[in-house]
Amino acid sequence: MESVITGVLWSVLTVGAIIVFAGIGEIMAERTGVLNIGIEGIMAMGGAAGVLAVNAYFPNVWFGLLGGALIGGILGALFALAAVTLKANQLLVGLAFSFIGNGLAEVIAEPVANDPTLAQFQAIRIPMLADIPLLGEALFNHNVLVYIAYFVLPVAAYLLLFKTRHGLAIRAVGQDPAAADASGISVHNMRFLYTTFAGMMFGIAGAYLTLALTRSWIHGVIAGRGWIVLTLVFFSRLSPTFLVFGSLLFGGATSLAFFVQVQGVGINSYILGMLPYIITLLLILLTNLNRRRSHPVEVGLNPASLAQPYHRE
Repeated sequence: MESVITGVLWSVLTVGAIIVFAGIGEIMAERTGVLNIGIEGIMAMGGAAGVLAVNAYFPNVWFGLLGGALIGGILGALFALAAVTLKANQLLVGLAFSFIGNGLAEVIAEPVANDPTLAQFQAIRIPMLADIPLLGEALFNHNVLVYIAYFVLPVAAYLLLFKTRHGLAIRAVGQDPAAADASGISVHNMRFLYTTFAGMMFGIAGAYLTLALTRSWIHGVIAGRGWIVLTLVFFSRLSPTFLVFGSLLFGGATSLAFFVQVQGVGINSYILGMLPYIITLLLILLTNLNRRRSHPVEVGLNPASLAQPYHRE
């Protein structure tokens, strides 16, 4: 039984790391006032580019991760060009990126579809810590990306946003771009930069999924995770630390579905596949209702200029 619990906990962290990578990117973009709902398509492109880079060009996982980050950054810059520079409707641009990205990813990954990746991330076992009973192997025997997702990215994002002058400028651009502009902050440059950064993080999340988790490109591999990222970013109220809890929630729901299936419980496999999304949404709704009762003014609090283009007067 101990090995089963360890395996489930290990899976929770591994699956949740995808949400952390993409969610940190979306939080940074939304903090500047840009809402990108095209996460699903950019993640798909990142995942396809990662596998294609490894299997068709150079069998090194870091090269694949770089490919995912590069294509994600390019798509993020294109999104910024449309939504920030040309001031197009962010929701419509995001929907276009989601559908086009998913379709294009299927096309470019067709030559390597269903093939195992020729290189894989290796687990790094941390001595002594990994020997802790029950929790050691679950927490301290992962590939380097999992450690980065939980121990580096949220801390770095939190310190940047809330402990630096630059972070104050980021939040000012999202909350009151006119005032930020009047104080000498370039609203356009700040939004363009972090929208591009968000795209890069989406690409990394997709590449992590296909290179470290599924270890191949298969049809529909993203499976709605981009939309779950949006939901959990809302749940976190744009806080990197709360995002980690949300990612663990989704990872736990996914692992629970696998565990139930392995145990041979007589539940339809399609229902089990829906379980992570149902549990995630239900808990978020319950959390929101609780906030509404205790802090009604703060429910759904987002930057005042979120999804609104800035027109300099």
